[in-house]
Amino acid sequence: MVISARSWGFWLNRWGCTVYFYDIESKLPLGNATQVQHLSDLLNMSDVVSLHVPENASTKNMIGAEELALMKPGALLINASRGTVVDIPALCDALASKHLAGAAIDVFPTEPATNSDPFNSPLCEFDNVILTPHIGGSTQEAQENIGLEVAGKLAKYSDNGSTLSAVNFPEVSLPLHGGRRLLHIHENRPGVLTALNQIFAAQGINIAAQYLQTTPQMGYVVIDIEAEEDVAQAALQAMKAIPGTIRARLLF
Repeated sequence: MVISARSWGFWLNRWGCTVYFYDIESKLPLGNATQVQHLSDLLNMSDVVSLHVPENASTKNMIGAEELALMKPGALLINASRGTVVDIPALCDALASKHLAGAAIDVFPTEPATNSDPFNSPLCEFDNVILTPHIGGSTQEAQENIGLEVAGKLAKYSDNGSTLSAVNFPEVSLPLHGGRRLLHIHENRPGVLTALNQIFAAQGINIAAQYLQTTPQMGYVVIDIEAEEDVAQAALQAMKAIPGTIRARLLF
């Protein structure tokens, strides 16, 4: 299960904790969490610090020796975000000196590829550290759920045209439709939607619903129409001739 920083803060509030958070942007908190202006302020005041950041150049070793020294003596550190966010040797020093009371680390710079691979980390020598080397998605139950979810999403795209949670494709969540449904994938350029609508207008086809989402590279239009199959097929052929078309399809 993946828990976002905002959701984590909300539940901690419910459990009676006072929650502070730091972000490079102003965020609307859930619950009674309070945003602080500087990471150093957060580290100074917190008994437990939990990290929820992506992996990029600005977050590499975001928590190093300097940041660990700013944490309260006896504080705890949790990292379940990305392995490069915490400087592991610096964390070992903070634990060895007993500046930190403990840590819980789920991600590491180098992680075992399979359950049978050995896991080696200097943090293994500490009894006050919980280590779970990113195994949440590698359990049998997690893999079964992932397989079901992926298969379900592929079936939904094939049968319905929905692309929710797509990684590199415009996301559209579609309702059921009793008529004809046409799909049009195209280069993201001006005039495509106008050209599509002109086709239906010229052929006297009534559009029951229309859905459009784009990425910087491409657009995805779903058009529900009220027409017989031969009319829909004629519209499909005209859609394929629109400049910039990548693919067009009559779904049903």
